[in-house]
Amino acid sequence: MKEAVVTSLAPKAAAVYSTAVKSKGDTTIYVSGQVPLTPEGQFYSKPSYSITQQAELVITNIKNILKAANASLEDVVKVNIFLADIKDFQEFNATYAKHFSVLKVVPARSCVQVGALPLGANLEIECIAVTSD
Repeated sequence: MKEAVVTSLAPKAAAVYSTAVKSKGDTTIYVSGQVPLTPEGQFYSKPSYSITQQAELVITNIKNILKAANASLEDVVKVNIFLADIKDFQEFNATYAKHFSVLKVVPARSCVQVGALPLGANLEIECIAVTSD
């Protein structure tokens, strides 16, 4: 059993996928990859927006998606990060650390450079959270 997680505080799915799916039996939440889009659909990309600004937007969207599923960053157990250019890693990581290093237990994570991302994005983040609900 599963249900889609929907919120107006994050971008709508841009193709055939759910923004997030919550498993009813084991309280696992799977958040689809989020690129730097505002809930209204404005795209943040270089050079107009830094990786820091893009990461802040994506992490805010993820927080809002998790909140809609009665979860938070504290519940995240795994994060996958995709960068169009690994040279952005240090700047990205500083922003990531601001949000995740304060958690009781930081999630496992991967961060890789990829050949291309949807919409020509510079960054995409997906995660898995597990709640006690």
